[in-house]
Amino acid sequence: MSEYLPEKPWSLDWARALGGATIHADFRSCPEDFQVDEMAAPEEGNEGEHVYLRIQKRTANTNWVAEQLARLAGVRVRDVGFYGLKDRHALTTQWFSVWLGQKPEPQWQALNSEAITLLDHRRGARKLRRGDHSGNRFAILLRNIHGDRSAAEQVLTQLEHGVPNYFGEQRFGRNGNNLETVRQLVAAPDVRRRVAPAQRKFALSAARSWLFNQVLAGRVRQGDWYQRLVGEPQQLPTGPLWGRGRNLATLDQLALEQLLLTPWSAWCEWLEHCGLHQERRALVLRPAAFSYTWQENNLFLQFTLPPGSFATALLREVAELTSVPNARIT
Repeated sequence: MSEYLPEKPWSLDWARALGGATIHADFRSCPEDFQVDEMAAPEEGNEGEHVYLRIQKRTANTNWVAEQLARLAGVRVRDVGFYGLKDRHALTTQWFSVWLGQKPEPQWQALNSEAITLLDHRRGARKLRRGDHSGNRFAILLRNIHGDRSAAEQVLTQLEHGVPNYFGEQRFGRNGNNLETVRQLVAAPDVRRRVAPAQRKFALSAARSWLFNQVLAGRVRQGDWYQRLVGEPQQLPTGPLWGRGRNLATLDQLALEQLLLTPWSAWCEWLEHCGLHQERRALVLRPAAFSYTWQENNLFLQFTLPPGSFATALLREVAELTSVPNARIT
């Protein structure tokens, strides 16, 4: 197994594809600067053992809202479902489900607070599952722009054609803490007994995402991230989400992925032993309904993305982002 250990702090500055960010901007100066709305709603109807709740949250993460719902309804947190995790330092709208069975409904309006606003609720037949929605709609304001706007314009006009589909920084924890947990778990198996299940889950996700980003960054540097190589197993260019089983890529693509992941062979083996299975993820992220407008020293962007993708993968092609001191990203 490889003993490669990266320098700390972890560098999350992946290779850019569209010429490099030519402007700087303040990011998430307030929650209203980063708005996200789910594009799908549960099936219509008002019958079933689940309750669907459409909630707007502000400076709150999805798991915390799920805990509040479970506490109010008197159920387990695992009986609460949702389509996907949404950013904490943002204004987001999303659906939750709560399995009540034969329990009476609580007064859902009791949820309302500075962090939570109940917008709608109704009965339904099934639990909401991660990734079952069609995507998310974003409205983002970047403030205090400075730099080469004409060069940024050239990047902005290319974005709708696609950007590298990187996993965002929030996947790796603050200052890469989730990656540090992976490093410790891989280097010292005895650490596993001292890591909480939730922390281990975050570490598994971070490790997979890190390896995918390594492959994608290598493809970006090589200049062929948007092309299918010989041996590509799918109709569009993809990269590996590592796990147990044979890599689905063959020939040229397999050789390149093996080369890029050789320094991380210990991480690959660890993921295999953890029981995850090989999957593939698209290398190219194409936003829909993309538009932008300059507002004096600010830049306002709107677009939609499919589930599992990160708005920061698009934004980082345009600007070097500076999170303001009170802008927490989780």
